[in-house]
Amino acid sequence: MNTLIGLRRGGEDIVLKWQDGTEGRLRPRDLRIACPCAFCVSEVTGERLLDPTTVPEDLSVVDMQPVGNYAYRLLFSDGHDSGIYRLELLHAMCRHPPGGIPS
Repeated sequence: MNTLIGLRRGGEDIVLKWQDGTEGRLRPRDLRIACPCAFCVSEVTGERLLDPTTVPEDLSVVDMQPVGNYAYRLLFSDGHDSGIYRLELLHAMCRHPPGGIPS
């Protein structure tokens, strides 16, 4: 697993820096659409349940709380707060950002 060495806000975005030199700037909306919780992804089929068209463009991250040494729980301005974002998922999103935001 890659080690997260930096975490900060960059405007509305979340900027993450990793030990391997990867740095990514993730939009709150892209993070919300990628939410891995059971409300957003079927636990049985793995099918995505969240309709991306229902996620507002102006969504923001209200809070970001560490979960052990392996993940973060994000609270979004739409009230959604059940997603646990494993560091592996955040690293993958930084390497291949859904919104294509360069670091």
